[in-house]
Amino acid sequence: MSTTSDSDTFDDVRGVVLDLDGTVYRGEGAIPGAAEAVATLRERGISVCFCSNNPTKTPAEYVDRLAGMGIEADESEILPASTVTRDYLRDHHPEEPTYLLGADSLAEYLRASDQHLVDDPRDASVFVASWDERFDYGDMRAALAGIDDDTAFLGTDPDRTIPAEDGFVPGSGAVIGAVARTVGREPDRVLGKPSPETAEDALSRLGVPAERCLVVGDRLDTDLRMGADHGMATALVLTGVSTQADAADRAVDPDAVLDSLADLPALLD
Repeated sequence: MSTTSDSDTFDDVRGVVLDLDGTVYRGEGAIPGAAEAVATLRERGISVCFCSNNPTKTPAEYVDRLAGMGIEADESEILPASTVTRDYLRDHHPEEPTYLLGADSLAEYLRASDQHLVDDPRDASVFVASWDERFDYGDMRAALAGIDDDTAFLGTDPDRTIPAEDGFVPGSGAVIGAVARTVGREPDRVLGKPSPETAEDALSRLGVPAERCLVVGDRLDTDLRMGADHGMATALVLTGVSTQADAADRAVDPDAVLDSLADLPALLD
C-alpha cells in the first residue's frame, strides 16, 4: 500500500465499485492478488459492482472472462459502458434511427435490445461514436454526413487510451475526439464513467448509499472522478493508467493510493 488518508473514511464501506481494465486485470492477465481480494470482499459481506468503460463486451462476456481468472460474478454485478449506452438509448431515444461508429459486438448488443441501427448515417437522428479498431477517413466522412445541429451525438465513454499488456492502445475517447473535431461539435452526452448515468446505476446495483461506497480504479479522470462527484470514497491503484505523480497533482484527490487491488482488503480492515 502506498499512501492513505484518514482511515475513518473506510470504516463503513459496504459497497465497492471496481474498475476492470488496469485494476482487476491488464490485457489478458489478472493482476496478482486480484481474485483473492474480490473473494475477501465477498467473505466480509461487501457488495461489488464491476464497472468498465469498455463498450465492446456484454455483462455475460465479462462473467466468462472473470471466471477464467478465478473470479465469480453475476451479470447483475457487471456494468460496462455498453450497458450504460444501451440503457440511455432505450430511455431517451427508443426506436429512433441510430448510426453506430463502433465495434460489431456493440452493434449486436444494441440490436438485441431493439435499437434501430441504420447503415446510412444520413438516415440517422442519433449518432453514437465508440471504440473501433477499423476507424478511418471514411468514418470521419460518415460523421460529416450524419451529424448536424439536430442530431443527437453520443459517445459511449471518454477513455482516450486502454491499458494493454505491452503499453497502451487508443480507446473510445480518441475516436470520439476525432469525430468531434471533424464535425466541429462536442457530443451531447459521453456515457460510461464518470457520467451520472453510470454512477446512479452502479449505486443502484450495490444497494447501499454513496457515503458507504468506495470506487477503486486506475484512472483519476474517470473512475475516481465519478466517485468524488457522487459522494463516494476513492482509491487509486497504480497498475493501470494514472501514476503516483498524477495523484500528487490532485486533479482528483484520492482517499487512498494502493500499489494494486491486492492491497484493498488491508485498507478495509
